Amino acid sequence: MGRIADAFENARNENRAALVIYLCAGDPDLNATVELVVAAADSGADVVELGVPFSDPTADGPAIQRAAQRSLRGGTTLAKVLETVRVIRRRTDVPILLFGYYNPILAYGEQKLVDDAAESGADGFLVVNLPPEESAGLRGPAVERGLDFVPLVAPTSDPHRIKQAGEMATSFIYYVSMTGVTGSTATDLASASKRAAALQRELGRPLAIGFGVKTKADVATVSPHADGVVVGSAVVQAIEAAASTDEAVAAVRALVSELTGGLARQ
Repeated sequence: MGRIADAFENARNENRAALVIYLCAGDPDLNATVELVVAAADSGADVVELGVPFSDPTADGPAIQRAAQRSLRGGTTLAKVLETVRVIRRRTDVPILLFGYYNPILAYGEQKLVDDAAESGADGFLVVNLPPEESAGLRGPAVERGLDFVPLVAPTSDPHRIKQAGEMATSFIYYVSMTGVTGSTATDLASASKRAAALQRELGRPLAIGFGVKTKADVATVSPHADGVVVGSAVVQAIEAAASTDEAVAAVRALVSELTGGLARQ
């Protein structure tokens, strides 16, 4: 197993859900990203989704859209994100899942990206807008290099797509809790958690629930039913509100530490 699968197994052995934290690489800058990832890991994050900024992040709400724009204005590129992963690896072994959109991957080159990501110390890919039918060019080389491929399912996914996700997942499946964008507040997390639990049993794969999970109470609602919980917009908003990198690091430490209090199984 790789680092991501190990993290989920360790969480299960501790009778809790795994905490997955999203950070947008380059927000507020790439040097700060190193410190923020380390802070999240030290405070209890089991996996870090490191967002690769893209100009049209269609699945993301306003907070992450703003983070992506700030990052892009600062000159962040996919190549620079990989360089940042190399620096992070000198500080922490936390699993790093590269999260983003297919367009920069296509421009970079799938095989080249897989090779460079593996050498940088990244652990896998989650590509929001890459459908299973088109994913072989990235997933195949990734698996060959020991990198994970994390598919997504949503409330609207049909049985065929759900089965595909189960077959393609190498560590866990990302369950989108609702039809909408990240950071939304209209989701019914209790119902989404029960659906996720049913899918876990059906597919025999760990699921992590994302979209709409912001607080310790939200985490506590999800944790008894899913193997993982993803928190993104709340973290990005805490960074946005900070006046300096030091303040952002302190805010992330405090938030992640608080979220871990909701991970225990009931």
